[in-house]
Amino acid sequence: MHVACIQMRSSVSIAENIAAMDNLVRLAAGDGAGYIQTPEMTGLLQKNRKALFAEIVAQEDDLLVKHSAALSKELGIWLHIGSHAVLVGPEKAANRAFLFNPSGELVATYDKIHMFDVDLDNGETWRESKVYLPGEKSCLLEMDNIKLGLSICYDIRFPHLYRGYALAGAHVLTGPAAFTRQTGRAHWHILQRSRAIENGAFVISAAQGGDHEDGRETYGHSVIVNPWGEIIAELAHEEPGYISAEIDLKEVADVRQKIPNLVNARDFSIESVN
Repeated sequence: MHVACIQMRSSVSIAENIAAMDNLVRLAAGDGAGYIQTPEMTGLLQKNRKALFAEIVAQEDDLLVKHSAALSKELGIWLHIGSHAVLVGPEKAANRAFLFNPSGELVATYDKIHMFDVDLDNGETWRESKVYLPGEKSCLLEMDNIKLGLSICYDIRFPHLYRGYALAGAHVLTGPAAFTRQTGRAHWHILQRSRAIENGAFVISAAQGGDHEDGRETYGHSVIVNPWGEIIAELAHEEPGYISAEIDLKEVADVRQKIPNLVNARDFSIESVN
């Protein structure tokens, strides 16, 4: 399958972001991509809580969800909206991924499990749990004989999620993100390649990039990594655009045969020695 990642610089305007996403998806589809992934928070990057809740709506009323369904059907593609904030209760949102099939049907959703509650250098602090309800279920689905595992951004730091997907047969792991510039410079490439190597799987991660209208700074560098841990496509900057690559499931089988760590793993106990 020919796959693509869309890199965006989402603003505080849902309408602007839909238009930007639509344009880049059409360009990638025109180059032959049958699966196209957008980044975390495709539809809105708004860190002001009051302003965020003034904009977001329930999934069934959301304009980005409706537009994505129509777009995937028009282009005949698998369209993976990396995530978008939707209202799920009074003053609570979900950071939710959406996957649409080439008929425009919503076939899967995934709510980000791990909340980005961190205190970084230079006073950069995030508390996603104050705004979002964490998901409680992972999501593995089949897409034209390709088993795909869904995740979002900070999830990439929790390897057991991806090991679970791999043991369940996943060929492709996804990590659409809005990585901060600070953490991205230090860890982005290492984490993407590690999840691929550990699990003998492709990793596809579309990213946000640049200085955003809400004051956020994101790292960009959308990547596609093969099961050997090699980056086979990268948008090596923070500007909007797209990358694409061919993925072949034979590579997954070959790597897992060479290094069968998924079957060689053993249970063990930890002995504390005083």
